[in-house]
Parts: sequence; C-alpha cells; structure tokens
Amino acid sequence: CSLTGRASMALRRLRGGRVIARRAARTRHRLRGALPVLAECRTRSGRAESRDLRLAKSTSYGENRRRCRRGSERVELFEIFPWAAWVSAGLLGLVVGSFLNVAAYRVPIMLERAWRAQYRELEAASPAEPLPAGEAFNLWTPRSACPSCGAAVAPRHNVPVLGYLLLRGRCARCRARISPRYPVVEAAAGVLAVVVVWVLGPTWQALVALPLTWTLLVLAVIDIDRQLLPDSMTLPLMWAGLLLSLVTVDGGVLLTDVHSSLIGATAGYLALWSVHQTFRLITGQAGMGHGDFKLAAALGAWLGWQVLPLVVLLAAAGGAAVGIAGVVLLGHPRRRPIPFGPYLAGAGWVGLLWGEPLMTHYGQLLA
Repeated sequence: CSLTGRASMALRRLRGGRVIARRAARTRHRLRGALPVLAECRTRSGRAESRDLRLAKSTSYGENRRRCRRGSERVELFEIFPWAAWVSAGLLGLVVGSFLNVAAYRVPIMLERAWRAQYRELEAASPAEPLPAGEAFNLWTPRSACPSCGAAVAPRHNVPVLGYLLLRGRCARCRARISPRYPVVEAAAGVLAVVVVWVLGPTWQALVALPLTWTLLVLAVIDIDRQLLPDSMTLPLMWAGLLLSLVTVDGGVLLTDVHSSLIGATAGYLALWSVHQTFRLITGQAGMGHGDFKLAAALGAWLGWQVLPLVVLLAAAGGAAVGIAGVVLLGHPRRRPIPFGPYLAGAGWVGLLWGEPLMTHYGQLLA
C-alpha cells in the first residue's frame, strides 16, 4: 500500500509539473506575441511625444496672439524668427552707416569753424562775422555732394554700399574717384549691428548696445582721419552711460549698475590721465590726447569698472602691435603719432560683448 501511495503521489506531482510547464510555455508564447505590439505602442508613443514637442516649440501664431492678449506670456516676433532680428539689424546698420559717414566728415569741419569763430571774437574783441546766408553747414545741410565738382548726390546713388557699386567708385558727373571708405564704414556698421544682435539676442541689452557700437565706430573713423575725439561726442556718450545705469528692466540692470558705472567713469579717466602725466614727466611730451581720457571714462560708465582692465589691456596691446609693425614692416618713424582712439573703441566693443567671459577666463588663468 505504501508503495502504491508513493507511486500515485509521484504521478500526481509529475502531472502537476507538466501542467505548470504547459502553462509557462503558453505564457511565453503570449509574451512573444505581445512584444511586437508593445514595441509598436512605444514607437507610436514616441512619435506622438516628438510631434507634441515640435508643436510646442513651434507655437502657432494664433496661440501666441492669445497668450499676448492674456498677458500670461510675452512672445516676441524676433524670438520666434531670430533671423528677422539679424536682417533688421543689418539693414538698420547700413542706413546708420551712411549717416556715420556724414558725421565723420562734417563734425571736424563744424568744430573747426566754431574754433575759428571763437578765435576771431577773441582777436577782434567783437562778435564774429556771421556766415553769409546759404552757407549753413551741419549734419543735415547741405546735401551730400561730390568733393571734386560739388554736384549733389542723387537719391538713388545714396543707397548704402549699392550706390557706390552702381557708380563703380566714381562721381556720376565728373567721374572723379570716390574714397572706398564710405562703403567700408556702411558695411562695417551693418556687420557690427548683426554681431551685436547675434551675441546678445533680441534683447533690451542689444537695443542699447547698438547706439554705443555705432558711436564707437564714428569716433574711431574721426580719430584716424583727424587724430581728434570731439568733446561733443565723448562727453554725451559718458553721460548717457551714467544715466543708463539708472534704468532697470524686469528687475535687472541693462549693462551695469549705478555704482559700477560711477566708479568706471572715474577710474577710466584717471587711469589714462595717470599714464599721460607719467609719460609727460619722463619724456617731456604728451603721450595721448585728452579725448582718450574722456572716451575711457565713457566706456567705464557704460561697461562698469570691472571690464576696464580688459579694455585698457586690449587697447594697449593692439596699439603697440600696430605701432611696432608699422616701424618694422612699413618703415614708419618711431616718433610718428598713432591715434589711440580706434584701439580703445575696438577694445570697448569687445568688452561690451565678451567682457564678462573673458575676465572670468583670465581670472581662472591667474588662479
């Protein structure tokens, strides 16, 4: 009996194991059939998520308008289409560049006329003779004309860069050669504007950086031509930087805070003034003009004192490199004066766009 019972128990266990094995096999078969379905579901889910993500990134125009009306989220056109900001900045820069050419040519002449009038007043101890009617000369009148024959430039020839190319660099009337500086300044104003918007984005910072960029450009051109940095441009630039430090947008400053701006204006002026006085004591000659002090003060007011060491270092290195290259390669005399304004303006523009990362990298190198 015991043997029979043991045999029946073993048989039941065997049958139970076979049933479990069959059930496991059916389960595995079902899982194998379900795997493709699960994979397809995952693929479809991933496609739906990516489609939803693309739709979220490319928010529709109508939804943007509704959000703007609700005031819950500001969606700017230039944020949706960044290329529109670059194109707009480039076109605006070309137009402004045409005006910068006028300013670079006429501002020194206007200053010279004012100085001569003041000299006549002091010499004759009487009011200077007024200019005859029709000889007003400022940024707006007279119209642009050929410096050789005096023929007025036609409106179609005043188109930035294209007008110069259409005329092939010559006057339409007398065929005298036109300086290539005009299209170069116009193109530079456009390219610099595009770079500013590309680096800073369509922001309030870019909006205030563009006038600074164009002012630095025209100051550099005037200093190259006349070795002059007019007070009528450097001083308003400094005051504009100081006043701009008072403006806040969304709780933050535009370029720098008030304290940094005040310290930067003071430090910028005193730094170059100290170099000038030291050089004068040692050599008995003026090392740089007073316009350089005021331009450095203006850059300090716009950028803050933190960026000034970088600006001065880059300007000094650029001026020294160009001066040495002129002496060695071109045979310039060693005592030939070199305008420092263009290098200071260029260094200030670099500090405007990349001052903080460059200063951080320089600090890491020193550490």
